[in-house]
Amino acid sequence: MSNQNPPRPGLGLFTRGLSSLSQSTSTTDPNSPSVTTPAEQRDDAKRNFLKAMRPLPTQHYWNVWFDRPSQQTSDDEYHSHLEQLGSTIESVQDFWRYANNTPVDQIRMKESIYLFKVGFKPIWEDRRNILGGSWTFRVPKGNGPDLWTRVQLLAIGEKLQSVLEEGDQICGVGLSVRFNSHLISIWHRDSSKKKSIDAILECVLEELPPELTPKAENYFYKKHSDHAGFKVPPELQAVIDSQKAREKAAAEKAGQAVQAVAGEAPEIKEVPPS
Repeated sequence: MSNQNPPRPGLGLFTRGLSSLSQSTSTTDPNSPSVTTPAEQRDDAKRNFLKAMRPLPTQHYWNVWFDRPSQQTSDDEYHSHLEQLGSTIESVQDFWRYANNTPVDQIRMKESIYLFKVGFKPIWEDRRNILGGSWTFRVPKGNGPDLWTRVQLLAIGEKLQSVLEEGDQICGVGLSVRFNSHLISIWHRDSSKKKSIDAILECVLEELPPELTPKAENYFYKKHSDHAGFKVPPELQAVIDSQKAREKAAAEKAGQAVQAVAGEAPEIKEVPPS
């Protein structure tokens, strides 16, 4: 296993924040006219030190989850066992501490790691996820760690959130290991928001360099409720039924609008040949 830290892509808040940290560690030039006494020099150095140590908070708090499936002897289905890892991520420094000490290349087949906002769990049937869906990107294992870091930064830097429709919300992101690839997913809360779905994909593709951009056939969107293993908790069945009713009504309204436009179109009469 390599002990080198993964590259840190320059995305928005994080590059600027980390840069300012490194710059703030330098003390004021003792020959500067603004510093006249040793005591002032010490005070200035102390201020710079405290500034360098001050965390750069993230807008939301985040938890890291690990999913290690185990096959039950009673059937062939895999059942997830989620475990929350470490402490809550509350700052940029917390994120890099976690990211630099999480060897993605050691995650085994069928295992997954997730970075989710506090209050959300990476479970389809979770009350706050049940109406949502996710984009999934299948990438070669050689590209997975770098792309995973970039997607996490888009999440905690609020870049993904900024492109969503009003009323929608990013829940979290995940990486799952398969035989020769990594599946990187982005979860959002409301799968009825078509503009959100399109905007998430556009945002990711715009941020990736050409060498990391997956081919069109290697990414897809899916509602959580469309997964074969999705099981609605009885207490949330009414929520699912309500969403289906709204989608049906919206589809019927769109169909009626198309018919109305077609009915208003002027009749085109054939002109007989002269």
